[in-house]
Amino acid sequence: MKSRTKKKKKLKVKNCLVFVVIIALIVGIVFAVSKLNFQVPVLNTKSIGYLGSTNSVIKTYKLEKKETEDKEEIEEFVSSDDLVRGVKVDYYPKSTYNYEDNEYVKIIYKDKNYYVLKDSIKKTREDTVLETELYVRTANNLLKTLDGSLGTLVNKGDKLEITGFNKLLDDGTIDYYKVKKDAEEGYYYGEYLVETEEEAKKNYDEEGIYKTHLARVGKLGGGSAGNLDYYPVTKPEFQDNKMPPEVYALYINGSKGIKNSIDSYIEYAKTTKINAFVVDIKDNTVPAYQSEVYKELSPTNYKYANNSIEDYKEAIKKLKDNGFYVIGRITTFKDDYYALDNKDDAIGKKSGGLLQQGGSYWPSPFKRGVWEFTIKLAKEAVNLFGFNEIQFDYVRFPDRLTSIESTIDYRNTYGEEKAQAIQRFLMYATHMLHDMGVYVSADVFGESSWGYVTAYGQYFPAISNVVDAISAMPYTDHFEKNPSNWENPYTTMLNWGKTAAERQTETPTPAIARTWITAYDTPYWNPYVTYNGAMLEKQIEGLYEAGLTGGYMTWNSGSNLAKYKTQFSAFNREYKK
Repeated sequence: MKSRTKKKKKLKVKNCLVFVVIIALIVGIVFAVSKLNFQVPVLNTKSIGYLGSTNSVIKTYKLEKKETEDKEEIEEFVSSDDLVRGVKVDYYPKSTYNYEDNEYVKIIYKDKNYYVLKDSIKKTREDTVLETELYVRTANNLLKTLDGSLGTLVNKGDKLEITGFNKLLDDGTIDYYKVKKDAEEGYYYGEYLVETEEEAKKNYDEEGIYKTHLARVGKLGGGSAGNLDYYPVTKPEFQDNKMPPEVYALYINGSKGIKNSIDSYIEYAKTTKINAFVVDIKDNTVPAYQSEVYKELSPTNYKYANNSIEDYKEAIKKLKDNGFYVIGRITTFKDDYYALDNKDDAIGKKSGGLLQQGGSYWPSPFKRGVWEFTIKLAKEAVNLFGFNEIQFDYVRFPDRLTSIESTIDYRNTYGEEKAQAIQRFLMYATHMLHDMGVYVSADVFGESSWGYVTAYGQYFPAISNVVDAISAMPYTDHFEKNPSNWENPYTTMLNWGKTAAERQTETPTPAIARTWITAYDTPYWNPYVTYNGAMLEKQIEGLYEAGLTGGYMTWNSGSNLAKYKTQFSAFNREYKK
């Protein structure tokens, strides 16, 4: 019994000694650590964030090991890849690096390590757009709403306050910024805004092609070429709407009974290489269908519309179902009915009343109400009928007004030049329709390729730079009244085509040149010439020889199928060598 008690006492003593030793060791370790100034590491957890910036890209850095001349290995903080604004990344809040008084944080993107400014990490993608003010590089009107309602004109160099945005695109850019200009709020095109006033006031390629345009001053009343915009424009390629590289198109007007005649056009076209049709949405005094836009904004157009929506839709559907690329044509600034319904939007006379030129009334290209009406009509046509492309004809002021210019009231709200209004309308149109996945083309007079701004406001390089296809109208009987022009279509088109091809080199992003050809006889001139297949072939050969290889469209105002059948040989050829 005594021996057991002694053993228990010895065990207690032993345990106490062990406890004392352990405590002493812990105290010793803590004392040693404190002397070494050692910090216990804090867990560096991974977080998820998004990269923000005042522009579309984020500058990144990396730590790179290098060897000095003394063979000593050191780490340098060096520039690395640019990343797109808005991308999702993993980052480590505690892994930071100080460089030139800035704090950078470590991120991982696509399994690569980078450092970015700590302040550029944002919690949501919507928080990554950091700009607060930008400057206008390309003038146009604010959008009151994104569906196309227009606000005030903002000019080159103007400063806009940024209050939000519509979409952050995959490349880090913004489609439309929400902006404020003085007291007016609206949206503006992201691609037309830059970071500094100095950059905004520059012109594209000032020491290059811009000098060519600057030298072309406004002698004829249409404006100066140097006052137009030549910045490159991205030409879209829509995945579910492919434009043929060469369009071979027959024209069909919007007369009554289009539903009943469309099958005959399709049957004939299938025997040829025709791959497209140009179909009227609206010609002057010939509205093709009973548009709801007419009912709202031009009742007279609605009253005289030739077809019901249902009949017109059936005709266009048949063209598309048979594999044809379908282009909807709209006469833009020549429209008697709209002008009479909206007199304040039409070109007038200073003495009172409306101007009638060439037997027609003309909505003014300066008036934004006309722009809005036209784009509402175009968008409706795309939504209802599925057009692949919208073509704007009569995108110009009336011609032959020089002798009476001083008597005309153009309703020029913003004090613009004619050519500025035409180019700006087409900029607006392309944005609105590209957002719908639809291409835009514009018809221009053949004269617009001669290397000056025409009196009616068309200037080939400025228009070509904006739209997807430019369609000149160098009809052989529209040149000077010399029979050799319409009797020798190959030479006429070759010579004209060379001037147009030269204009195409004067703009950074030219449109496809797809030209109207003369597909009618010339009964008003002596000698009378019948335009059969051979005469059409010669025109197209001349165009292609000049380098205008985007295809052709047949102008025959009556869109006479019997006439088209006499021209079969022209429609059954490949022209590109």
